[in-house]
Amino acid sequence: MSSVNKQLWGGRFTGAIDPLMDAFNASIHFDKRLFEADILGSQAYAKALAKRGIITSNECELLVDGLKKVLEEWRSNSFKIQPGDEDIHTANERRLGEFVGSVAGKLHTGRSRNDQVATDFRIWAREEAKKLLVYVKQLIYAAVERAEKEIDVLMPGYTHLQRAQPIRWSHWLLSYAWSWQADAQRLEQIIDRINVLPLGSGALAGNPFNIDREFLAKELGFKNVIQNSLYGVSDRDFVAELLFWASMTMIHISRFSEDLIIYSSGEFGFVSLADAYSTGSSLMPQKKNPDSCELLRGKSGRVFGQLSGFLMTYKGIPSTYNKDLQEDKEPIFDAVDTLAGSLQITTGVLSTLTIHPDNMKKNLSIDMLATDVADYLVRKGVPFRETHHVAGAAVKAAEDRNITMADLELSDFKQLHSSFEQDVTEIWDYEKCVENRSSLGGTSRATVLEQIQNLKTWLSEN
Repeated sequence: MSSVNKQLWGGRFTGAIDPLMDAFNASIHFDKRLFEADILGSQAYAKALAKRGIITSNECELLVDGLKKVLEEWRSNSFKIQPGDEDIHTANERRLGEFVGSVAGKLHTGRSRNDQVATDFRIWAREEAKKLLVYVKQLIYAAVERAEKEIDVLMPGYTHLQRAQPIRWSHWLLSYAWSWQADAQRLEQIIDRINVLPLGSGALAGNPFNIDREFLAKELGFKNVIQNSLYGVSDRDFVAELLFWASMTMIHISRFSEDLIIYSSGEFGFVSLADAYSTGSSLMPQKKNPDSCELLRGKSGRVFGQLSGFLMTYKGIPSTYNKDLQEDKEPIFDAVDTLAGSLQITTGVLSTLTIHPDNMKKNLSIDMLATDVADYLVRKGVPFRETHHVAGAAVKAAEDRNITMADLELSDFKQLHSSFEQDVTEIWDYEKCVENRSSLGGTSRATVLEQIQNLKTWLSEN
């Protein structure tokens, strides 16, 4: 018999397949990761066939037990892939037949690899997404825990990478915690959209044996059943969404890493990364490089590439299943692996870094209180547009004399505006500046504690 006839689809063919094409077509080297999802789906499908009387209860039991043995082999790394195993479905069915005999051939009744792989992939993606969600929440928890402990540390806040206004270190930390919370919420929504059942769609037109799809959904933990068989076998929006989610999350991790790379430099000295997340130089013994953060920043590009590559594959595919969709798995496998590692490394970096409050405080400067000069006049009844110009004039007056605004005399301020009084000296207090930002979302102690409590509540409820 020609080698092509040994394939699940080989009955229509008589000629031997080009060995290069055989290798080109095969996906077992990467889709073997779906082994557990494929076996769970097949066990449920066997039960559904028995429920409709397509196979007997004894045959169903034989199939379910045989599949359990196949699963045990995969889990123990003793499963041996054979040359004819072009994909995970072929491999599992072949091995099942070796365990239970010809009854294995009944398992595929009414089922296509099109709805089978769509089901396997959704099961796998759902479970992996749940793991990633745990890692995101662990990262948020690490940020919240640290923010609470170090709430009294002040640091410069930046815009355009220029010192702008004093903020709490905890406020900076929580800015990323809120980004990661948004990532977690997005992922929860994606999990819901992943969690719909395509099994029972057949190749494209539906199942001819009136299989109970609601039963299958319940068996496999799906919330709903896909209502259109054409959509069921072709939809890979969940892959695109998961890749976008991975890209967005890596953007947040990359930006966080960039901040830490800057803050750990000698020019800033705000933080030091733990030795566990740093490396040295092969030439310069004094160097301590933030390689963990640089790798996190670099791996973001890898994930973005997987998203853009898949979208280019997906955009031109005509309706229902086409072989191009075999290209859906490697990008998501790689992205999931990258995110799993990156999230855990980020948590480790954040949990173990050392902060240097004295260096942060030394980098606070009186010119960062220029807005507070404007705000002072606003409280005296002067319109802000006017006070902004007065504050700018105060900055320039200090610069021209090579002193700080705090060194200006009351008479100097009086020349700029008559509303200045002796209490202008109370402006030069960084703690007071921070505490003035007390509206919701601000950097005052009370509002930062409120953020911490809100994130703690969210974590406990989710």
